[in-house]
Amino acid sequence: MAPPLLLLQDTRLTFGGTPLLEGAELSVSAGERVGLVGRNGSGKSTLLKIAAGLVQADSGPRFVQPGATVRYLPQEPDLSGFKTTLDYVEAGMGPGDQEYRALYLLGELGLTGEEDPANLSGGEARRAALARVLAPEPDILLLDEPTNHLDLPAIEWLEAEIAGLRSALVLISHDRRFLQDLTRATVWLDRGRTRRMERGFAFFEEWRDQVLEEEERDQQKLARKIVAEEHWMRYGVTARRKRNMRRVGQLADLRAKFRDHRGSVGTISVTATEADVSGKLVMEAENISKSYGDRVIVRDLSIRIQRGDRIGIVGPNGAGKTTLLKMLTGELAPDSGKAKLGTNIEMATLDQRRAALDPERSVRDTLTDGRGDQVFVGGNPRHVIGYMKDFLFTPEQAGTAVSRLSGGERGRLLLACALAQASNLMVLDEPTNDLDLETLDLLEEMIDDYAGTVLLVSHDRDFLDRTVTATIAYEGDGNWNVYAGGYSDMVAQRGHGVKARAAAAAAAAPAKASAPASPAPAASAGKRKLSNKEKYALEHLPKQMAQLESDITRLNNRLATPNFYARDPSGFQKATGELTKAQADLAKAEEQWLELEMLREELGG
Repeated sequence: MAPPLLLLQDTRLTFGGTPLLEGAELSVSAGERVGLVGRNGSGKSTLLKIAAGLVQADSGPRFVQPGATVRYLPQEPDLSGFKTTLDYVEAGMGPGDQEYRALYLLGELGLTGEEDPANLSGGEARRAALARVLAPEPDILLLDEPTNHLDLPAIEWLEAEIAGLRSALVLISHDRRFLQDLTRATVWLDRGRTRRMERGFAFFEEWRDQVLEEEERDQQKLARKIVAEEHWMRYGVTARRKRNMRRVGQLADLRAKFRDHRGSVGTISVTATEADVSGKLVMEAENISKSYGDRVIVRDLSIRIQRGDRIGIVGPNGAGKTTLLKMLTGELAPDSGKAKLGTNIEMATLDQRRAALDPERSVRDTLTDGRGDQVFVGGNPRHVIGYMKDFLFTPEQAGTAVSRLSGGERGRLLLACALAQASNLMVLDEPTNDLDLETLDLLEEMIDDYAGTVLLVSHDRDFLDRTVTATIAYEGDGNWNVYAGGYSDMVAQRGHGVKARAAAAAAAAPAKASAPASPAPAASAGKRKLSNKEKYALEHLPKQMAQLESDITRLNNRLATPNFYARDPSGFQKATGELTKAQADLAKAEEQWLELEMLREELGG
């Protein structure tokens, strides 16, 4: 087995009270793809920060192979102090890195490199941070929720980009499909300790359930053993016999072990409060259209949604998914056409922006609407503490302000508010944001058991596949189409996934335009110009190739030194690895330069 590039051993950390990490370990060798999984609040992000060298553990060594490069993607990147996004990305690169990758990656992620970091949205800042960590092609990539704030086209592009890198990877994500496609080993962080499985995330949940079942059986055996020992203490020891002090000590140890055992975190209780049955027709839209200025959001969409349907809406950011949702539910009137709701509709909504939560309010007041200690769940009163426990909140958190909750806790709180409402139509806008995998499982089960109708927007491909019966997909230029089944079914029917909005609009343009007799495709090709990143790469690739050729010559000469291997086997092995990498980089650079040069000649520039 290859020696680790990064190693954490017996890592311990306590932030007051219960220890967060109690002997956690992490080992990453060259080329390994590791998924780091665990419940919200289990310490995954903290362990990744320790691995990145940003947080000092209370105890436990951290080892990084000398010369190995490590790049870390935080959940909330800080771009302050940089004039442009390009400056920010280039600041994370070393002298030997390929400079053109900064512009290339920014372009692929929808940025130009000229943006002022102070004016970026959360999603744009995350895209810039992704470009910064990917550009150097480091030896080790540490990624904390890289798909947050990304739409489906960006997620699928990122997945392909990471799959093509030689970097070792440690990945935290709530996106099941992303984890399944990229990981080859899984580290489970649970109650401060780590367990490792040498298989990808696709096999994790079955393995986790087996581990928890075995642990429960062990605890039951321990309890029975304690009962047997206590029986001996009461009836097996008499005044005429000397007490067996060793056995008494063993009983004390058993009791301490049973008492100190940290059980697994409980499961959230997700049950929707159902209202009376709605009419058979829940909503109907006939040729509805909506525009803002010259931009068409929805064009002539017709759809009938029946009771019990589960409808997913997918598309890139900016396509108008939330606008379409509001039109279908009657919150927003169409410019033309008509949309109507059926009879006896009781609607519960979950807003992706968490706008329904007042950051200054406490958890108790948010659930009770300030009406004492009672939550009305479907019109029936429940004590707020009991209802909080259903969603994994502790009694001590009742007075905690919403602003002090984590993203996952805010998601659970909003879910608790939505599910307390009696409904027969549930409208979920990005319900999976910040929820851990176990909570997602239960949300999926709740949707499956829900007798009403569900309308949801999501970028989570696996969640869509598990929950929806039909998918409304953005086709570009305001056009939306309905496909039977989930996301994978939609891809099978249309031949591709969700494209970026600009690409979809470009693909729709030829169909919209009239077809003149003149050779239009040739004319449009003539107007094509090299992009800025292509010009940059064309200019700088020859310098990189010259440097690589120089490195290859130097390494060949070094390896040809008499008795080099006999004198320094490790140095010989290291030089051989460097030569292999340099030759591969040169071949890749030459191929890219040749493609760009042919494109330049074809475009006449």
